[in-house]
Amino acid sequence: MKLIKQLEWRYSVKRMNGEEVAKEKVNKILKSIRLAPTSMGLQPFEILVVENPEVKKDLFQIACGQPQVLESSHLLIFSAWNQVTELLVDDYMKTIAEIRDLDIELLDDFKTSILKFVRSKNDKEIREWAARQIYIALGTAIDAAALCHVDATPMEGFNSKAIDEYFDLEDDNLHSVVLLALGYRDVHKDEFAEAPKVRRHFEDLFRFI
Repeated sequence: MKLIKQLEWRYSVKRMNGEEVAKEKVNKILKSIRLAPTSMGLQPFEILVVENPEVKKDLFQIACGQPQVLESSHLLIFSAWNQVTELLVDDYMKTIAEIRDLDIELLDDFKTSILKFVRSKNDKEIREWAARQIYIALGTAIDAAALCHVDATPMEGFNSKAIDEYFDLEDDNLHSVVLLALGYRDVHKDEFAEAPKVRRHFEDLFRFI
């Protein structure tokens, strides 16, 4: 499979060369995020796509200090919903009805089941659940980037609160969860560029029952 070959090629790049990723490739990666599976199909997140070099400089200073922030072509900020409101669920029902050409009343049971799930969780649990949906989309984006022969480095270890304040994410019912830098490896500055990939042995990772 081409995917396996590209996953063997990819790694979490430590230094990028600043080369711009073509818009066509970026759009393919973003479309893969849109198509990623999520619980109940709700997609409880938004992604900020940062291209502006000055904004990336600010983010490097206030929240991260990781060179990929500056050297990337695009920096994706995956941000999860803080709350799942009935209005957000209503918007989802309208989207389903529109795309599938259904009477919205036929979705009442589905809406009720979503709201029942949401109301069974406290705010912290909802935030954690929404963040887990992000990691499904993040994995899909990393795979898509590899297929496009684009380097993609996922990053935690940043000051989420500082980024939230910089973009006023709280006002938009969001909090930042993880970053994904898109770009191209700098083989001269990255000591790991030519290093063999290290993973646990197959028999240690999988247990067949």
